[in-house]
Amino acid sequence: MWSWDPSLYAGSAAYYSKGRVPYPPELADALATELGLDGSGRLLDVGCGPGSLTLLLAGFFAEAVGVDADQGMIDEAIRLSGERANTRWVHIRAEDLPASLGVFRVVTFAQSFHWMDRARVAATVRGMLEAGGACVHVHAVTHEGVEGADSPPNKAMAELVRKYLGPVRRAGKGHLPQGTVGGESEIYRAAGFSGPQRIEVPGRVVARTTDEVVAKVYSLSSSTPHLFGDKRADFEAELRQLLHEASPNGTFSEQMLETALDIWRP
Repeated sequence: MWSWDPSLYAGSAAYYSKGRVPYPPELADALATELGLDGSGRLLDVGCGPGSLTLLLAGFFAEAVGVDADQGMIDEAIRLSGERANTRWVHIRAEDLPASLGVFRVVTFAQSFHWMDRARVAATVRGMLEAGGACVHVHAVTHEGVEGADSPPNKAMAELVRKYLGPVRRAGKGHLPQGTVGGESEIYRAAGFSGPQRIEVPGRVVARTTDEVVAKVYSLSSSTPHLFGDKRADFEAELRQLLHEASPNGTFSEQMLETALDIWRP
């Protein structure tokens, strides 16, 4: 039975907002066009992290609510949202929904669904949608793109992480030898959703600095800062040396992968 591990992203929130590439604005525009978003209704972003998607979409709704099981992520989302009046951040596990949050026009999952009791959460959020509402599953990779001549040396960086943390992928207090789970389409259909309707947003070339690349390593559940223990300083020194050898001027250019939006309707 699924049980949330509070150490999964412990200490990674600030690195997440710095090290992950922002979702492209075209994603918000495409979704707004398809769903007819007009500044009314409410958004629920489940597993919102530091609000990366929530803040991008908030302007298309009267209110945007982000929920996350990690308090550090919620704190970072509050910091990044600043004085924005129509955002609300709630520290709860997805399994604790509906949590008296009300009904929503759109519910989103962006790089988060696999960390939840998916069948339970999908069934719950279906009941939280207003008539004509939609659930949007965002397929994205925001920590790295296609490795090329000017990109960060992602394969070498992964080898360095394995050198320090072992050959089996770490995940909080546990391990994920097979990676995260897939098969979300079957979960949504079993919960009573129909679809999906897919929208694809092309990837773009982004500039990255050494500090941003270091931050993206610490943003991952498989290499959060606490996993390195008293060897963290040694790891980071090796990581920065690796990056310096790849780009002495400390800058990289990376082609990101496309983002796909699956729209599910009850």
